[in-house]
Amino acid sequence: MLQASELRPGQAIRFEGTLYRVTAADYHGGSGKMGGVMHARLRNLETGAVRERRFRSDETVDDIAPERQALQFLYRDGVLCYFMHPETFEQVEIRATRIGAPVDYLQEGQAVSVEFVEGQATGLVFPDVVEVRVAETAPPSHAAGGDNVWKDARLENGVHVKVPPFISPGEMIRVEVETASYVERAKVEKKK
Repeated sequence: MLQASELRPGQAIRFEGTLYRVTAADYHGGSGKMGGVMHARLRNLETGAVRERRFRSDETVDDIAPERQALQFLYRDGVLCYFMHPETFEQVEIRATRIGAPVDYLQEGQAVSVEFVEGQATGLVFPDVVEVRVAETAPPSHAAGGDNVWKDARLENGVHVKVPPFISPGEMIRVEVETASYVERAKVEKKK
């Protein structure tokens, strides 16, 4: 059992008989007789639906410790993503909705850590920021009322992001996976 005030992003919990992954948790301490409140965003591990929930600090939830296995991503057929254990060649399928935003950044043959809860694959351990190559860009456009100039870019994986005007096709950039937003240019290692 886990106190609601101890919830952290990335944890797997069972609440009201359903498995969830905590995607955001923000604790607001109380004052006087008012107890603290934990605001949490939970993603249902079965359906992928996201829900907001406010917990009293003294409420408890079941903390689930997921088992992790390193698997190889094979392919995606639209609804399902297929992974293979590199030694036993056993295949595992996970609904794309369970994986969430990282599904757009998976590449064939990529090794990823897959989480299992109670023998069922529930999701991936994926970095928050990834490096992706820019496939094409549009001309820059000014945002209304702002000084910033951004342009649309399509990445090699098909994801569209807004990038600064100095980014050109063929460059590697760093992108935040959950929001599909530009972070910075990828660092290029210099040859000696």
